[in-house]
Amino acid sequence: MRLFSHRKRPVHLGPYPLERLPRLDSAGAAPPGSGAGPLPPRPGEVEPAGPRSALHAYQLYLDLFGSQRHGEVAPEAPSPADPVEISDNLKAGLYFLDADMVGCGLIGDEAWTGERRNHRYAVVTLIAFSRKLPGEFPGDGWIDGTRQVNADLRAAELAVITASYIRNLGHDAVAHMPGCTDLDLDRVALQAGLVEVRGSELRAPYLKGGFALSVVSTDWELAPDRPLARRGPLAALRSTGGPGWLLGRGGTRAGIGRLNGDHRPLHMGRYPMERIKRVDEPTTLIIEDEVPRVPVRAGGFPRAANGDMGPKFLADVKVFAWKTPQAQAYVHQIDAMVPFQDGEVTAGAEPGSTDPGRNADALKALAYHLGGDMAGVCRVPMYAWYSHRNDGSVVEPYHSNALVILLDQGYETMEGASGDDWVSGAQSMRAYMRGAQIAGIIAAHLRSLGFSARSHTNSDSDVLHIPLVLHAGLGELSRIGELVLNPFVGPRFKSVVVTTDMPVTPDRHIDFGLQDFCSKCTKCARECPCAAIPFGDKVMFNGAEMWKPDVERCTKYRLGNLRGSACGRCMKTCPFNIEGVLAERALLWAAIKLPFTRRWLARLDDKVGNGSINPIKKWWWDLEWRDGRTIVPPKGTNARDLDMDGDKVAARQQIALYTADMLPAGDAVGVPVKLVRKEALARAEAAETPDQARARVARRA
Repeated sequence: MRLFSHRKRPVHLGPYPLERLPRLDSAGAAPPGSGAGPLPPRPGEVEPAGPRSALHAYQLYLDLFGSQRHGEVAPEAPSPADPVEISDNLKAGLYFLDADMVGCGLIGDEAWTGERRNHRYAVVTLIAFSRKLPGEFPGDGWIDGTRQVNADLRAAELAVITASYIRNLGHDAVAHMPGCTDLDLDRVALQAGLVEVRGSELRAPYLKGGFALSVVSTDWELAPDRPLARRGPLAALRSTGGPGWLLGRGGTRAGIGRLNGDHRPLHMGRYPMERIKRVDEPTTLIIEDEVPRVPVRAGGFPRAANGDMGPKFLADVKVFAWKTPQAQAYVHQIDAMVPFQDGEVTAGAEPGSTDPGRNADALKALAYHLGGDMAGVCRVPMYAWYSHRNDGSVVEPYHSNALVILLDQGYETMEGASGDDWVSGAQSMRAYMRGAQIAGIIAAHLRSLGFSARSHTNSDSDVLHIPLVLHAGLGELSRIGELVLNPFVGPRFKSVVVTTDMPVTPDRHIDFGLQDFCSKCTKCARECPCAAIPFGDKVMFNGAEMWKPDVERCTKYRLGNLRGSACGRCMKTCPFNIEGVLAERALLWAAIKLPFTRRWLARLDDKVGNGSINPIKKWWWDLEWRDGRTIVPPKGTNARDLDMDGDKVAARQQIALYTADMLPAGDAVGVPVKLVRKEALARAEAAETPDQARARVARRA
């Protein structure tokens, strides 16, 4: 875990202290080692691909990104004109997308290897190889030989997204990626000060292993970084060898790998979930034979899309989460990946291990290798399958097991946001985009091994994700309602699922005291902009114990938000939305192990200002995408701070519960079904309590 917080570190500086490296005097100076001949090679991949490698599963996605290098340029946006501010915005956007290092540079004539463009400036992204420990671990046979292509894929994704974003702002931009480029990527990166010639190799400072590069060329004027200078012993001590780097001073990654979790086997991930108490049943009551299967049509957004909430929300649902130039760049990728979610199973394949436990660990290792933040495995209960798809067709359950992957929406960006401003939708779309890619590759690999497998994304899913996140041991249900909260990233995640018939050992549920903590904390309810999160006690809803939110209110606010894109304010202000530094881990331990501290910790969260906007982390521009162009939002931007008086609405709060018998039929596609709020309020008044349900079940037994 990190020792130092990065709260005072601007996002555009990134996780590595590149600003501490000595550089040449000008951006156009010739970097050391940049002669007329070819540059030396980068560090390569050590392990060869074996017969069960996932290498083949990447190609569809590499081809997809390769086909999207160019695009139409929108009318020029009202964005800042300062090249430094522009460069900082682009760098921060790439770090938001999980780049390891980013630089801006000049493109010299000698760097062009293909079609030349009137592009003088470059944005260069560097992606490090995923970690590899000595010895043999679950998933090695799938992962070995894929570290280069894995980094290549991420670099390609980020280049395509960034080029699209720049074009959305009215400037020409082209993505250049491994195997599909008009530029010498190494030479451009050298000029931008991201890499250096060290001995007989092209190396990245701070990295011990290999990496991938991509470039976005553009005619937009940027502030180019200067190439790296040679480092003498003293300069090396100050930058890549000193205690500041080793310990991660200022919140950067640390040179001591253990502080970054690099010592942990890949299948265990970076978060110590193995330290959380495991239990056989969820910490909230689920009466399985009383939980109905529901259609996709019953969800809040599909109801709006079918006209149930009226013409205004029918229009809003078409744009609400991607009405910014950033989110526009992400959503096109999400839609383009839907056809890859399913496919033919390879006949006669040799699956390798038939050990369910080892299979589960291998799945997790591959998920982490691909960029997932947390992963768990579970059985798929019948009620987790939708009854009908979005088109009204019936879903017949077809797999018994699921791999569930969580994607962190980004603590740094959440720190700089209100939770319902113009970056909120982009946070969701970024996680959904990455999840679709990760799950699609895993499903394709499983099919190549002879197992049936399908990925389920936000765009196309046959399963409800929340029950599976719960059953995969990745969290507990929280006061936020139909949302599982994780002990290490709180509610700050999106999920993606792979269902399969591969035999796996399911994870057990977890209990970290959240039911008691949430009963003593109402911060999310207090901070909800539309009073959709209940202040009161849990109820039984469709066979499950939960704090049931008012889905109608929540949906309408997220769709109709005129001063931002969608909403995630409950995630932003939750006390479990933490950075993960050592000091916070001590408080987290107390919240889990010492029940008497929980009410005090909830109050302390307010006292120290957690959930407030940290202006240092505000990197994006508040701009709206409307009718094919980027504009200044007419209604402005939500910039709300903590509302210490927000609990005044508790006494008059009314929560509407739309129970299963009030939902539209699964095949009622395109047929508006009006929401009867008066009846839903009455259902809330008559809702059974969990204690009553337990007593009833006991009598039945």
